[in-house]
Amino acid sequence: MRPRDRSQQTQNMFQKSPKQSTNITYKTPAEIEKMRVAGRLAAEVLDMIGLHVQEGVTTEELDLICHDYMVNIQKVIPAPLNYRGFPKSICTSVNHVVCHGIPGPKKLKKGDVLNVDITVIKDGYHGDTSRMFAVGTPPIGAQRVCRIAYECLYIGIEKVRPGLRLGDIGHAIQKHAEAQHCSVVREYCGHGIGRDFHEDPQVLHYGNPGEGVPLVPGMIFTIEPMINAGKRHVKLLPDGWTVVTKDHSVSAQWEHTVLVTETGYEILTLSPGTTTP
Repeated sequence: MRPRDRSQQTQNMFQKSPKQSTNITYKTPAEIEKMRVAGRLAAEVLDMIGLHVQEGVTTEELDLICHDYMVNIQKVIPAPLNYRGFPKSICTSVNHVVCHGIPGPKKLKKGDVLNVDITVIKDGYHGDTSRMFAVGTPPIGAQRVCRIAYECLYIGIEKVRPGLRLGDIGHAIQKHAEAQHCSVVREYCGHGIGRDFHEDPQVLHYGNPGEGVPLVPGMIFTIEPMINAGKRHVKLLPDGWTVVTKDHSVSAQWEHTVLVTETGYEILTLSPGTTTP
């Protein structure tokens, strides 16, 4: 999303802007089919990289493996690479990193939890998805927040159907997270997606039922709740990208790209390795 204050020159991809624009593009059947292909390919990158998430590997190595797979095997474009200056092909967010972690030389260790965020461009259309991975057996608290974030994702998806509004999605996610004594990050959000990486509408992961943009068939957007084990407050590191929890609590995130259909929803980022409730 756009920076909250453009004068700050922050480079983050998904930061919530202060005003909700409604310049929404509704996809045609032909565009939806292209989005299905892009979404499936993005999910297949996650299927592939899971086997490489092991103790001792660096996130930079994971980035190189994903980049090679996307460019040389799938023949797709890694959307994050050079997007607004982002230097890598994937985002890797470890433990208390909320989002936009830049792959680097630090090695993964036993007990780490890692979000890998993949976006590909195929035939001009984007597919965007992320999953949590574990290195060995994480602490109970980290396992718990990963599970709750996963539950929040699907609770939000279940609210996608014509006649409801974006506020219904956000409210359902917030209610579940807070009932489990976790918190929802508010500075970053889901987004419309299609030919552009980030389109309208913004998809907040908190809110009030019955408020916000109405859901209409042909809308495609991501739902990607960032759930913290501790307080919701976050800070941006000096690299201009990496977002961490202020209290150093573990954060978890799962993401799907979702289509609003005539009767409900279709998840576009499914693959053989995708687990669903």
